[in-house]
Amino acid sequence: MSPAKVALVALLAAGISIGTAVLGERWLSSGVPLMWPRTPAPGAQFTTLPNFSLPDLGGREVASSSWAGQVLVINYWASWCPPCLREMPMLIRAQEALGPKGVQFVGIALDRAEDARAFVAQYPVNYPVLIGNPDAVELSRRLGNRLQGLPFTVIFDRRGRRVFSRTGELSTEELKAQLDGLLEVTPGQPPEASAEIQS
Repeated sequence: MSPAKVALVALLAAGISIGTAVLGERWLSSGVPLMWPRTPAPGAQFTTLPNFSLPDLGGREVASSSWAGQVLVINYWASWCPPCLREMPMLIRAQEALGPKGVQFVGIALDRAEDARAFVAQYPVNYPVLIGNPDAVELSRRLGNRLQGLPFTVIFDRRGRRVFSRTGELSTEELKAQLDGLLEVTPGQPPEASAEIQS
């Protein structure tokens, strides 16, 4: 390679290095956060209920802190998802039976707001339904939905600790097994959740 070409390559490399350094310095000093890939590291998974808020079907923002102190079952669903619709009647029965015992179901619709509203108008749901957005999708991933599938269910105990998460359709038996362990049981008597969810 001729000395002129070597000098040109060296000059070009130096220019790129200086330009990158100047740009990086300006970016860091601007206060704009660096954007890392949206897939969190394994340590970034939520083990407790995070603070978040999403709009309900009427457009009112609802905060996750609204359900503090309750056993919380969050179910991600969509009106176009057949397994979601199959498990919904079970969730409705469970909310009816276990709501007085401090269990709260919350649906997060990964759907257009108008489609979720139309579905709930035709098939009433007895628990709050919130409208998901890209942040809600990221939230589901950090709660254990690594495959980003639907339905996705996550359960928190009364202290806000994540105790269960499942991607895919939830069976009655699986839901009962999780909730029986979280509800207070009178010594000598079987947990009450079992019979009540099935009916």
